[in-house]
Amino acid sequence: MGTPQPSADPTTHPAPERKVALVTGAARGIGAAIAAELHRRGLRVALLDQDDTGARALAKSLDPDGGSAMAVHADVSDPEGTERAVRAVSSAWRSPDVLVNNAARTAPGSVWDVDLDEWDALMATNLRSVLVLTRLCAPAMRERGWGRVVNLASLAGQQGGLVAGPHYAAAKAGVLVLTKVFAQELAAHGVTVNAVAPAAVQTPVMDDLPAEALQRAADRIPVGRFGRPEEVAALVGHLAGEDTGYITGATLDVNGGLFMR
Repeated sequence: MGTPQPSADPTTHPAPERKVALVTGAARGIGAAIAAELHRRGLRVALLDQDDTGARALAKSLDPDGGSAMAVHADVSDPEGTERAVRAVSSAWRSPDVLVNNAARTAPGSVWDVDLDEWDALMATNLRSVLVLTRLCAPAMRERGWGRVVNLASLAGQQGGLVAGPHYAAAKAGVLVLTKVFAQELAAHGVTVNAVAPAAVQTPVMDDLPAEALQRAADRIPVGRFGRPEEVAALVGHLAGEDTGYITGATLDVNGGLFMR
């Protein structure tokens, strides 16, 4: 019989530090589902949102002790406020290993009638914030040799937005291109950058819409229903995982077959 080997000393081989995820627009809807999914997968999750009350409530429900879920108040259209929020996360834990650019706003309107100030405001929230946040978070990922960036795009960015408005659609199309640009820049450093493009998903935004209109919209979808936030979150969680390092620069559709390619 061989000589028994001593057990590993935990002080010599400490457990790896839990990864940190930053999710924007995390107080409700798809963002809340993504935050919950990443937390379920063992990540510490920072929930960034203008809705401080909602973000705090969700963080409390995920972790009453506050050790693995925290709310961060910021408006992603404000670069300085966004930078302060990222610094707060980095100070409390460390610079995010996973960034999910989910925050967005919609506004209806014809391409002929959209107010230019409204155009600029949507671009700042939906597109410029992706640039700002990725430039804030990705350098530390690059230094560590590992990172995941997932950008929430939209079917509107692939086909045009008749309901959400041309400025929303244009911004989401820009997200698809920016995803590829950052993916090229970071691929050699173990950092992947991908986009997820949902179609109609059952979120609080739909609560005020007429039931008849919602049913007509659902009938157009091959699977016969709207998506669930948890279905989008499951895909984001997969892309944020350890075994997806060979997927980058991709746009993954979650649309019930509404747009097949």
